[in-house]
Amino acid sequence: MRQRIRFLTYNVHSCFGTDRRLDPARIAAVIAECQPDVIALQEVDVGRARTGGIDQAHMIATHLNMEAEFHPALHLEDEKYGDAVLTALPMRLIKAAPLPSSGEPRGALWVEIDVAGVKLQVIVTHLGLRGAERLRQATALLGPGWLGGMAQGDAHVVLAGDLNATGRSTAYRLLARQLSDAQLLTGAKPRPTFPSRLPLLRIDHVLIGKGIEVASCRVHGSTLARSASDHLPLLAELDVVMRDKQEPS
Repeated sequence: MRQRIRFLTYNVHSCFGTDRRLDPARIAAVIAECQPDVIALQEVDVGRARTGGIDQAHMIATHLNMEAEFHPALHLEDEKYGDAVLTALPMRLIKAAPLPSSGEPRGALWVEIDVAGVKLQVIVTHLGLRGAERLRQATALLGPGWLGGMAQGDAHVVLAGDLNATGRSTAYRLLARQLSDAQLLTGAKPRPTFPSRLPLLRIDHVLIGKGIEVASCRVHGSTLARSASDHLPLLAELDVVMRDKQEPS
């Protein structure tokens, strides 16, 4: 038995578009075009003066009739900036913590989502700009505090986000030894996600573990998406395979 979900990862650039307009509702509209079940967001502002003090994670989730779990990688007094997971499926927080950083603070958010009785482990992150820093962060994510033995075990795992890493980077190759790149499993040529108006770099990724199959994976490049953020969203249709011992009673 398997259950299909639509999984989206999207760096929303604090909801500032390529036209420099701040518009969380536009980001929500781009997401709605994709009709995802689970959304991993990066560069989300909560309570920041530069974006009017709003909770962007909550606002976007409300537009989509979903719930949001947010983790601030950067937290200065009441101002927060980080990653979020949105879904209407049952979700609980497992862990939210910083990653080793030498520049801008980075972190990761781990939630467990109930998909027809299967516990889907979703980790969203936004890795650093320097290669050595990204490698330390990827190593931490594969360590006992995060993925540990899950990637090669029985757990259903998705690691998604803006990794700031192309397929040639050391950090990406380290992660891809344990997890599979959804774009590469479709048989189609993988497409870049950044910058949104003229995409050249494939740095946004959906990486999956065992027990998950990829039905499709594509970059969403609508007219609206090309103006809403400096990244394009990546949408994967994933089949979560239920093992015999996980069959509901």
